[in-house]
Amino acid sequence: QVQLVESGGGLVQPGGSLRLSCAASGFTLDYYAIGWYRQAPGKEREGVSCISSSDGRTYYLDSVKGRFTISRDNAKNTVYLQMNSLKPEDTAVYYCGAPRRCTDKPSYWGQGTQVTVSS
Repeated sequence: QVQLVESGGGLVQPGGSLRLSCAASGFTLDYYAIGWYRQAPGKEREGVSCISSSDGRTYYLDSVKGRFTISRDNAKNTVYLQMNSLKPEDTAVYYCGAPRRCTDKPSYWGQGTQVTVSS
């Protein structure tokens, strides 16, 4: 059974940090990119970051560049999103997805984890 499970969300003050994890099971990350996406209330889902399977190349939404870092541990079949200097506008449900390539739509989705940045 293919599954992506996110964890690590929560409530944090502005300027704080969180690390999200995306654990994959039922398939290997060797053949899939992994992306992080987010959806705030009343807004469309947007791509935040992605890491490719072939060369580990990373991509970031302009508004998170320099603050977020994506990484993968293929041995653990897990991808991480380290989020620093968080802002209230980063508040959203964060999802991980597994596309074949970072330019594709995900073939698989996780259930999402809430990130709330508020004082």
